[in-house]
Amino acid sequence: MIAYADASPNEKALSGALALLMHVLFLVLLVFGVAWQKRETPPMMAELWSALPPAPQPRVEPPPPPKVEPEPPKPVPKVEPKPEPKPVPKAEPKPEPKADIALREKQEKERKAKELEEKERKAKELEEKQRKAKELAEKKKKEEQARLEALKIQQAKEAEEKRLREQEEALKKLAQQQAAAQTKLVDEYKRRIAERIKRYIIEPPSLQGNPEVELHVTVLPGGEVLDVRIRRSSGQPLWDSAAERAVHRAQPLPLPPDPALMREFRELNLKFRPKD
Repeated sequence: MIAYADASPNEKALSGALALLMHVLFLVLLVFGVAWQKRETPPMMAELWSALPPAPQPRVEPPPPPKVEPEPPKPVPKVEPKPEPKPVPKAEPKPEPKADIALREKQEKERKAKELEEKERKAKELEEKQRKAKELAEKKKKEEQARLEALKIQQAKEAEEKRLREQEEALKKLAQQQAAAQTKLVDEYKRRIAERIKRYIIEPPSLQGNPEVELHVTVLPGGEVLDVRIRRSSGQPLWDSAAERAVHRAQPLPLPPDPALMREFRELNLKFRPKD
């Protein structure tokens, strides 16, 4: 009774249902057994005959079906409620020693310190990578700017060198043209001087052949003759003297109007032949 009183409502309901089912089954079994025992055998009747009737042909009747007697109901095993397990008392945790607590706290502090140190190391590595990447980008930018500046300077230098070459070539060409013009002008005035002197040469009557005399003439800026010397004699003194006298008679000699060309006429080497 004490155990039943301590049972839960579900267990109480289950126990009651099982008890009611057992009573019902027991009642059904009792009623069925009493009815089966009271079944009576039907009465037998007999008739009297004066003579025996002809024997009927035997008729084979089918055997009666076998009686199937109902099986008695199996007894339902009584289910006894399981005893409720006794609550196991929880073991109270033993207090940790102070040394273990201090060790655990120390280990926890060291772990946190390592984690913090690892975070700081990773942050420094990331910062260093970013700094190096920034420096590399700035270096590449400066190198590119320097390359562009050097390219501009090189292009400007090449353009200037080309301009100077073209200018030099133009000046050289102009100088060549001027030199050619001056040479042509100098040759022209030397020809004029020689023709002027020839007009004043008096050929000696006893002159033989076509002798050539070369004179060295020093000329002043106004065309006056400063000095005349025989540089190479013709071998006939009369022809040499006639040519020398003609130089003095022909002065002032014709000179170009450009004073810069006077250096070409200060010292003249003139050749004369009687039949030229």
